[in-house]
Amino acid sequence: MGFELGCVSFEYGLCLGPMAGYSDRAMRVICHREGAEYAVSEMVSAKAICYRDKKTAPLARIGEDEGPTAVQIFGSDPAFMAEAARMIEDGFAGGVKPIAIDINMGCPVHKIVSNGEGSALLKQPLLVEKIVSAVCAAVSLPVSVKIRAGWDADHLNAPEVARACEAGGASLLTVHGRTRVQMYAGEADYGIIEEVARAVSVPVVGNGDVRTAEQCRQLYNLGCRGVMIARGAVGDPFVFSRLRAALSGEEYREPTLKEKLTVAAEQVRLAAADKGESVAVREARKQLAAYLHGRRGAASLRLAINGAQTLEEIDALLLRAEALDGQAL
Repeated sequence: MGFELGCVSFEYGLCLGPMAGYSDRAMRVICHREGAEYAVSEMVSAKAICYRDKKTAPLARIGEDEGPTAVQIFGSDPAFMAEAARMIEDGFAGGVKPIAIDINMGCPVHKIVSNGEGSALLKQPLLVEKIVSAVCAAVSLPVSVKIRAGWDADHLNAPEVARACEAGGASLLTVHGRTRVQMYAGEADYGIIEEVARAVSVPVVGNGDVRTAEQCRQLYNLGCRGVMIARGAVGDPFVFSRLRAALSGEEYREPTLKEKLTVAAEQVRLAAADKGESVAVREARKQLAAYLHGRRGAASLRLAINGAQTLEEIDALLLRAEALDGQAL
């Protein structure tokens, strides 16, 4: 287990996955602090970068308070992808230079695949190699690629796509064990991840339904050098410290509700510093709902949070959540 990317080593390969609308700088800061060794940004349009779209730069910006982070770009034109990668390395977004450029070839969302991007690229291994090769030639940073098992159950061609990525010069591959057709339904297929790990010589990171140390060990035993956690970290950034302790054999103390809600409030404030209060509060609703999942009064609290407009209102609601959880049954 563990891998190197450029000159950076990751002992357990515990990675925070890219999630549009979720894995912003605030979430990455918190997850890094809680034990994530490596993170990938929200996906960023290569064409938007090349056209210097003002709304795009913040998505690709990495803060000084983050740990090792890659910027993920998406697109289907090798020239645009190469230029976008070069611009990111040259400081287009400001902030700290990423440790890698990650290429999205796994997004299953219709508006992405309908443009021939994201997981639609799984249908074209030759184009995959051209894109990876063009990006690798444009930057000195390592290049990684995130793919899925295949387009559907009849086309589980992840090993072929992985070999195309390796031939193009990729230094790391992440495989989500679902097809595009599955979206996020059903169970991740760890068998196809093992096939990819056996098909290439570069490190492979397994992704899909990873929440326990047992699942991590299973993926390590299948040949993976790391694991990527995405949805499992929403509302539970502590999953990384929990896994790290289990894998190292160290004792772990689960944070109290008060400690968890303090972290939740900090995440909203970090987002507000980046995006402004109104945007951060609006976007925080889905994150806070996950933090409160399974708690006493969670349903009514979610309704109240959906109507919150200010950081002060969020703070008051989180205090209310703590008080409700402490009430006797």
